[in-house]
Parts: sequence; C-alpha cells; structure tokens
Amino acid sequence: MLGGLLTTLTIILSGTIYAPHITEWSGKSKLWHAIFGAKQYGDEAVQSLFLGFPFILGVVVTLLGLIILGIEYYKTFEKQR
Repeated sequence: MLGGLLTTLTIILSGTIYAPHITEWSGKSKLWHAIFGAKQYGDEAVQSLFLGFPFILGVVVTLLGLIILGIEYYKTFEKQR
C-alpha cells in the first residue's frame, strides 16, 4: 500500500509543479493534462509528463494494499472474539 501511495502522490506532486509551465492544454484540468497528456495535433509540442500508466498502477497497488490491510484487520478482530 505504501509503495502505491508514494508513487501516486509523487506523480501528483510532479504534475502540480509542472502544471503552471503549461501554456496550452485540453480538457478542464491543467493537472490532469500534465499527468495524462493528450494527442498531438500538427507540429505543436505536447506539454505533458505522460505519467498516466504509472499513476493508474499506483492507484491500483494502493487499493490492493488497502484491501489486504482490511482483510488482515478483520481476521485479527475475529480472533479476539
């Protein structure tokens, strides 16, 4: 869980630092565009970090860790009864 959380929060932090430097983006959120990116139209440079896959992977690992933590907590709670 901690590895996924560290990955996800690091990507959010790097996107937050990079977002003010983006001059053109698509969508509603500049941060979302900085992390996931978009298609390139013509010869213009796409200003994005393209960290969508590691971000989603970090979220999945965090959720799996939380599920495992919940199951182990439940087992410990049931033993005490």
